[in-house]
Amino acid sequence: MKGQTTAIKTVGIVGAGTMGSGIAQVCADAGGYGVLLNDVSEEFVDRGYNAVTSNLDRLVSKEKIIPDRKNEILGRISKSTRLQDMEAADLVIEAAYEDLKLKKEIFASLDKVCSRDAILASNSSSLSILDMAMATQRPDRVCGVHFMNPVPLMKGVELVKTILTSQETLDQAAAFAQSLGKASWVAKDAPGFLSTRLLMPFLLDSMKLLESGFASKEDIDACVTLSFNHPMGPLTLSDLIGLDVIYNIAEAMYRDYKDPKLAAPILLQKMVAAGQLGRKTGKGFYDYGNA
Repeated sequence: MKGQTTAIKTVGIVGAGTMGSGIAQVCADAGGYGVLLNDVSEEFVDRGYNAVTSNLDRLVSKEKIIPDRKNEILGRISKSTRLQDMEAADLVIEAAYEDLKLKKEIFASLDKVCSRDAILASNSSSLSILDMAMATQRPDRVCGVHFMNPVPLMKGVELVKTILTSQETLDQAAAFAQSLGKASWVAKDAPGFLSTRLLMPFLLDSMKLLESGFASKEDIDACVTLSFNHPMGPLTLSDLIGLDVIYNIAEAMYRDYKDPKLAAPILLQKMVAAGQLGRKTGKGFYDYGNA
């Protein structure tokens, strides 16, 4: 079932990067929600809005939607550079950079401007939702709503329940995911949740195989796509996610779990230090031309 939930009419999104713009697109399209797309500058917001426009233009060119539908979707998205604008949102999804200090600051600010009934959610893939919740006066109304990348194509949404998240909040988050045509599962609020705990060893092991000279990047990716029917190989996926993001997640999870499988390979460390972060910089394990 797609379409708005009765409790949620307007969705605020803090962070207009790859994930934030993708969430904005599906909320305005499949969900039919009004969307407030927010970031710290007009440049960042415009970049996110333009990414949605480009995605919709591709759908028009493939005759999957008509131009009027594209305009209808874009018409539901408003641009914002002030967190104060989130007072109009029934659900706010934080999609900022994976930095806990930053996220806690955002949640503390949102708590002051959003209505008391609004749900505050994080799209984090690994960080403590409870720590974010404790920066607010409404920890029962805070949960994780973790979308998969690329958001318009991936069907799963990971819901993260802390020890203080109310069942009502979790139920509303699940209904919201369903309204977008997504399936959801519930994960515990532990580092990496479920999806990232499964994914990170897979990505890091692939990098270690490359680093050791055991196999080429092309063969590693071909093995996974052809043998396991994955849409892309682990090194291509790493470039899409961002090698800096993977490095930060690996460091945080290794610190918490002390599992050697989660230790970042030296190759990954060096690539991040060199600014070779994947698609967003034009070079990672593969070359993508201009970023």
